[in-house]
Amino acid sequence: MHAELHTYQKQGFGNALEIKPPYGLLIVDFVNSFADPAVFGGGNIAPAIAQTVKLLAHARKQGWPVAHSRIVFADDGADRNIFGLKVPGMVTLKENHPHSAIVPELTPVAGELVVRKTVPSAFFGTSLAPWLTQRGVQTLLVAGAVTSGCVRASVVDAMSWGFRPLVVSDCVGDRAIGPHEANLFDMAQKYASVMPLNDALAALEKPAKPATAAA
Repeated sequence: MHAELHTYQKQGFGNALEIKPPYGLLIVDFVNSFADPAVFGGGNIAPAIAQTVKLLAHARKQGWPVAHSRIVFADDGADRNIFGLKVPGMVTLKENHPHSAIVPELTPVAGELVVRKTVPSAFFGTSLAPWLTQRGVQTLLVAGAVTSGCVRASVVDAMSWGFRPLVVSDCVGDRAIGPHEANLFDMAQKYASVMPLNDALAALEKPAKPATAAA
C-alpha cells in the first residue's frame, strides 16, 4: 500500500466507480514498435499483450464494441507536431511501416474501429467518442501501452467524455515499471476503476444494482 494513501483517502480521492453496462473495449497502441524493446517497448508490455489476447477474446464473444488505436504520421511528415518534436522517433510511425502495425495476435476484425492518431490520447481529434456513444457504451475497459503515456491520456479523456474507464491493470504495460505503477495508482485515485483481468471480468458478471425508488 502506498504510504500516501491515507492522504488521498482523507481528501476524498479513490471512491469506487460503479461499473455499468453496456461495456466497450479500447486497446491503445499495441503495435509492433511498442512490443519491441529495441524500438519503444520493454518493461511489462509483452505480458500485457498476452493478457489482452484473453480480454479481446472475451469482448468479441460478448459482442462488445471494440476499438484499437495506432500512432500514424503522414508519409512526408507534414503533420509533425509537438509530440513528434519531443519524441522524434514517433514520426517514423507511418501508415504502411511495420512498426505502426497492430501486433498480429490482436489484429482487428471486421466491425472494430481502428483510430489513427498523432497525439497520446485516442480521443483527441478522432471519431472515437461519438463511435462509442452511438453504441451506448457506459463502461470502457482499457488495455494498451504505455500506461504512463497514451493509456493515461486516453483514460483521462474517456472520463472527460463521460465514459466510466476501467483500466485492466495486467493488460496495460510500460517500458519502465515505476511509471507504470505510479500511473495505475493515480488513475485509480482520480479517473478510473483499476483491477486485473480476472477481477474485472468477475466484476462485470455481478448483477446491476436496482434503481432507487423515488421518495
